[in-house]
Amino acid sequence: MIFNNFDVDLFNLFKFQDQIPQFSPLIGNILSPPVLLLAGAIIIFLGVAGEIFFKKTGIPDIAFLMILGVFIGPILGIIPTSTVIEIVPYFASVALILIMFDGGLNLDIRNVIKTAHYALLLSILGFLASLVSVALVMFYGLGWGMIESILLGTMVGGSSSIIVFSLVRRLPVSDQTKSMLSLESAITDILVTITAFVLIEMLVSQTIEPNLAVLSFVKSIGVGLILGFGIGIPWSFLTTKFHNAQHSYMMTIGILFVIFFAEKSLGGTGALAPLIFGLMLGNKPILSRYLKFQLPEIQLDDPTHNQLTFLVRSFFFVFVGLLATLGRIEFVFFGIIAAILIYATRIPIVKLSLRKKFSTFDSKIATAMIPRGLAAAVMATIPLTMGLKNAEYYPQIVFVIILSSVVITTIALTKTKSHIPKDVDFND
Repeated sequence: MIFNNFDVDLFNLFKFQDQIPQFSPLIGNILSPPVLLLAGAIIIFLGVAGEIFFKKTGIPDIAFLMILGVFIGPILGIIPTSTVIEIVPYFASVALILIMFDGGLNLDIRNVIKTAHYALLLSILGFLASLVSVALVMFYGLGWGMIESILLGTMVGGSSSIIVFSLVRRLPVSDQTKSMLSLESAITDILVTITAFVLIEMLVSQTIEPNLAVLSFVKSIGVGLILGFGIGIPWSFLTTKFHNAQHSYMMTIGILFVIFFAEKSLGGTGALAPLIFGLMLGNKPILSRYLKFQLPEIQLDDPTHNQLTFLVRSFFFVFVGLLATLGRIEFVFFGIIAAILIYATRIPIVKLSLRKKFSTFDSKIATAMIPRGLAAAVMATIPLTMGLKNAEYYPQIVFVIILSSVVITTIALTKTKSHIPKDVDFND
């Protein structure tokens, strides 16, 4: 099955990278441990400053951290892009696991159930609209073939769950809106991954099999739900028995890694099961009433988890910037046009999907949520391993779309401040 070849394909990509100059003349000094640790310290300081900046102004710090990544990576060469590509599978997996888990922890399962149909409609319509608009830009603007254009549209067809999860937990929106947007981004991540792999398989084999996409999607959803619920519910019960035990949090992280491995091995994307697992642990009070088990009297937020997720989020945004490949000027132009179209099509889709069930402010926030992220960046590297036409162009255009979409999201979120309800404050 195509999913089982994912890790192999990424490692073949690293062999391909041997053809690219790996080191700059200053690499001996630049990649020294003290310099890398200094870069890490700067990222941490900026991450903290970014959170403070967000609380004071309501302007997300994502774009600034990504631009920092571009400066210390492609522009200054402190950390070469080729070196970053080598650690994509490792860092991407850890970031995906922890941030999806954290997102699940902060969702109310009752709100998830109430908003699931909105999230499903918004994700499907948004994915299709983004795919079509970007594909048309590539087809007519750059003269690509239709399948190649659709593939690139697929790569950037969904909002990044990691970025959306990081944003919605800090925005003054209703719990239902947080659940709806989080679930939407998780669904589109799955749609992007499955559809892109199916299209790549079709381009390689020169055959079109629509049934393959449907079967892959159903299998991925099924595997994620079974593992998430099947392990999350028993683990919710077990954690009540050793909640004061030493290293109990690290045991949960260990289980998360096992879940991710199992989901990938069984043909899933690796994103859904950690989300459901976190949802189960975050809703233990509800589960305890239905399953008749007793919770500890005092429950506190784990400071270790909060600090760890902060660290991963801060490094993630810089990491995406490090993946930038600066290409031809027409790629920059059409990439920006594609991002603008993604936002333009988002406006009527939000109105159609949410209708008048959400407040004006929440609808504005939902419209702004178009950031593309690491999933698109990783998928853009896969054609390089397959020898596909225009393979070297995918990463260049995709990064422009990622950065442009994040900037648009930042600007749009800033403009929503005029619609904030009077009883709500960004500083909350």
